[in-house]
Amino acid sequence: MLIVQKFGGSSVADAAKIERVANIIADTYRAGNEVVVVLSAQGDTTDDLIEKAHEINPAPSKRELDVLLSVGEQISVSLMAMQLEKMHLPAVSLTGWQVGLRTNSAYGAARIKSVSTERIRRELDKNRIVLVAGFQGVNKFDDVTTLGRGGSDTTAVAIAAVLNADKCQIYTDVDGIYTADPRKVAAAKKLDAITYDEMLELASLGSQVLHNRSVEMAKRYSVDLEVLSSYERKPGTKVKEVVKPVERMIISGVAKDANIARITVVGVPDAPGVAFKVFSVLGKAGINVDIILQSAGMGGTNDISFTVASADAETAKSILAEYAQSIGFDHVTVDTNVAKVSIVNAGMMNGPGTAVKMFEALSTAHINIQMISSSEIKLSVVISAQEADRAVSAIHDKFFEA
Repeated sequence: MLIVQKFGGSSVADAAKIERVANIIADTYRAGNEVVVVLSAQGDTTDDLIEKAHEINPAPSKRELDVLLSVGEQISVSLMAMQLEKMHLPAVSLTGWQVGLRTNSAYGAARIKSVSTERIRRELDKNRIVLVAGFQGVNKFDDVTTLGRGGSDTTAVAIAAVLNADKCQIYTDVDGIYTADPRKVAAAKKLDAITYDEMLELASLGSQVLHNRSVEMAKRYSVDLEVLSSYERKPGTKVKEVVKPVERMIISGVAKDANIARITVVGVPDAPGVAFKVFSVLGKAGINVDIILQSAGMGGTNDISFTVASADAETAKSILAEYAQSIGFDHVTVDTNVAKVSIVNAGMMNGPGTAVKMFEALSTAHINIQMISSSEIKLSVVISAQEADRAVSAIHDKFFEA
């Protein structure tokens, strides 16, 4: 079998952890498998490198920052190669450019365009364990680029896809995907399996186990994905196209996203095309809008409320303020004291009692709902940020009560 394994920064943070991960890799290799391993930078290395950059230049160019940040993963793969050599196992470390991982030129958030199999295949044919630096590639100018958040997961899935790997194992500091954050909800249950679509929703709604870009790619290329613990040797959670009824739970999970803000455009004229004007100026600025609510105001006007990422809140407010007169609304307010809590389950709309159960849980807990959004696979509510953890627990208890 050809197996791609990915280990995160916390799994290779020091010499002892590198040795533990090396033993996992060694066991996989000694079982007769071809093994490609993708590694993240050790622990807080990336943050430390950013801090060093800002000591020199508070506003470094994105190109030079990418050159610096790519070093973290290179350190990880070289150290792991040394550890495996010490164990008398054949290993070779490769950078993003050495494996031919080509990206666009969006420094700091590059997208993968292609991955060559030639170098990796050549090393595998020599019976070597191939260690690939995650999170990095090169653009058409042969400049180093980094892939942004979740970049090493995305690297692993992309390599698994082009190699037609039998499986892609993502090793983390948790032992799988849970119905809620097990650090916050003691009764959270580990899932044996989850669909790509459900995992994609959970990833986009605040679950940090897998990044949504890697799940999107796994779904597109039907990569056999599994999330496991690098600390415990036991089965994890499989991410796949279809989950058998015996594996399925009422809902797949409850997620919280505290990194949002609610923006309200007050006194919008009640006329055709106004909503288009409001959201088009935000779209041109690259600001993504999520949940939208329009309510009747006074004197023939409406109020339009919507959520954005908290990092975009002030920018969105400033942009809209510039257009207040031309669009004809009164003013803009921003509330950062909000959070989004969601439940996810494929085919949710086929279960009409699901929404009622969620709302009952919030009502019983005396938690007020500010906004609601639903689709075939998720149901989200916006509530006060202070109530978010309590809301997740209440909803989870309601769906998974003994």
